[in-house]
Amino acid sequence: MAIKIKPYDVAEYLDSREMVAEYLKAAFETNDAALIKCAMGDVARAQGITEMAKEAGIARRTLYNVISDEGDPRLSTFLGVLDAFGVSLSTAGPAKAGQPDEIP
Repeated sequence: MAIKIKPYDVAEYLDSREMVAEYLKAAFETNDAALIKCAMGDVARAQGITEMAKEAGIARRTLYNVISDEGDPRLSTFLGVLDAFGVSLSTAGPAKAGQPDEIP
């Protein structure tokens, strides 16, 4: 008897603001732009590309460009998309281990 395997799609689990926030937080902690865009794409798919673009006040095509590999959005567009996801950016301590806590 063959085992049936269903493809894993993280978007199926991004069903609350808390899950979205934790997922994006983990992506941002990597400092990997490609991974962050991928995570944002997962969130947009989970919540609906058209709806997310509408909430961000941008065209659907613009949202696709934000999350594409070639996309390089303006900061204002990026922040609008995050707002539509229900999350915001914040900072916390030194970005890398060994960095001084004080600015010279």
